[in-house]
Amino acid sequence: MLEKYMVTKQLIAKDLLSIKAVFLRPNEPFTWASGIKSPIYCDNRLTLSDVRVREDVENGLAEIIRREYPEAEVLMGTSTAGIAHAAITATILGLPMGYVRSGAKDHGRGNQIEGRLEKGQKVVVVEDLISTAGSCIEVAEVLREAGAEVLGVVSIFTYGMQKGVDRLAAAALKNVSLCDLDTLVDVAVEEQYIAPEDKARLLKFRANPSDEGWRE
Repeated sequence: MLEKYMVTKQLIAKDLLSIKAVFLRPNEPFTWASGIKSPIYCDNRLTLSDVRVREDVENGLAEIIRREYPEAEVLMGTSTAGIAHAAITATILGLPMGYVRSGAKDHGRGNQIEGRLEKGQKVVVVEDLISTAGSCIEVAEVLREAGAEVLGVVSIFTYGMQKGVDRLAAAALKNVSLCDLDTLVDVAVEEQYIAPEDKARLLKFRANPSDEGWRE
């Protein structure tokens, strides 16, 4: 099933831009909850609503897991964004899946890990977006505490922010993304979503999001 797919970073970039899962607006920046003015808005949940894009994304994630984590025994989605992607990708690969809640339930057995997980099992975490990497690191820590061997993370898109790179390295956690900001910006220029001169501004934002100097 996977062999007919040749999922590249460029293909995923085109997919994300075409359905506005990633929206670039350098002249009218978005305001994040933190108050940061951002030229980019990302909502990868939209990939689930487009059949063609969803097929590219899930088969792409499966390709990464087969190539980078061939020993994977279980996929675990981050809550909530990674759950659907983990489920579909696990179906493609014929693997069990589950997900990790942001906190333990306050009723029943008080589970934070949903789904069956045995000590020593080799797990890959499925995430939709990597910015500062906080959510996937928290999930990995919960899984490690439960006795799992976390092989790493797969994700749809990464900003490539230095803070996220550093935090993943400190947590000894490997991430492989289907697409990154550098590729997306190149494709956005080629497809005329943004002007060529906007490329440097977007990459300057990535280097230091809290510095609004990128807007100049």
